[in-house]
Amino acid sequence: MAKSGAARRKPVAETAELSEIPGRAAAGAQALDRLIHERMRLGIVSALAVNESLTFNDLKKLLATTDGNLSVHARRLEEAGYIACAKYFDGRLPKTEFRLTAPGRHALERYLDHMEALIRATRER
Repeated sequence: MAKSGAARRKPVAETAELSEIPGRAAAGAQALDRLIHERMRLGIVSALAVNESLTFNDLKKLLATTDGNLSVHARRLEEAGYIACAKYFDGRLPKTEFRLTAPGRHALERYLDHMEALIRATRER
């Protein structure tokens, strides 16, 4: 069965700035990219946005987290195509290096734009 035109409308966050829609700040918060919004994943993509690449150990120290926690969150970002992971050996030592992909950079930009719009809408109240 075909969907009606109303069912195919874009979400509010895609159709206008949050600040242009009265009373939509709370609804806008629900439309945030949940993959990036989680604190550790936001830390990973933010760190990679300002560095060409970072090793697993560099990220672990920077974010003050455990091996397991970083591994889980990095894997989620990698599965989404937001970051790329390269594994290699430095002499006999295995190394893992991460970099932000173009889709990851675009997702971070969208997320930051959304947060800025949410902040503007909230402050205008």
